[in-house]
Amino acid sequence: MSTPAGNLTIVVATDLNNGIGINNTLPWRLPEDLAHFKRTTSGHAILMGRKTFESIGRPLPNRRNIVITRNTGWQHEGVETAASLQAAAALTGAEPAFVIGGAQIYAEALPLVNRLIVTRIEQAFDCDAFFPALEADAWKETARESYRSETSGFNYAFVTYERR
Repeated sequence: MSTPAGNLTIVVATDLNNGIGINNTLPWRLPEDLAHFKRTTSGHAILMGRKTFESIGRPLPNRRNIVITRNTGWQHEGVETAASLQAAAALTGAEPAFVIGGAQIYAEALPLVNRLIVTRIEQAFDCDAFFPALEADAWKETARESYRSETSGFNYAFVTYERR
């Protein structure tokens, strides 16, 4: 097993079935989660796969955008590239960094991180991309803030997990 990287945190929004997306888009509209994501990641590096970057369509402002891609010719203005998650993490050194997707990158990052910040949407959606199931004995919930979205009508919670 890999050694956890203390500077990496996963940030993800999931539905009841750990769904995170469909057709490379979010299956829900939850402005409160987008605001939470912005507050959490602003001023820090964000690591993402190429398809996640392309679904966003532009570098996110006030963040160091690092895209993980095996395509050595891929580039985009305002974005750094890395050939692997480990190479992307190495670019950040000891600075806090956030892994923001997609499914393959989350699966690779899960053994490496000590903290997860999960927006848990209490509804099921039609998804074709999923966040890996968490091993209950590996993680403990350390914080939870529950809300109901005035915009969407969804119940959701911001949940923090720390590695045991």
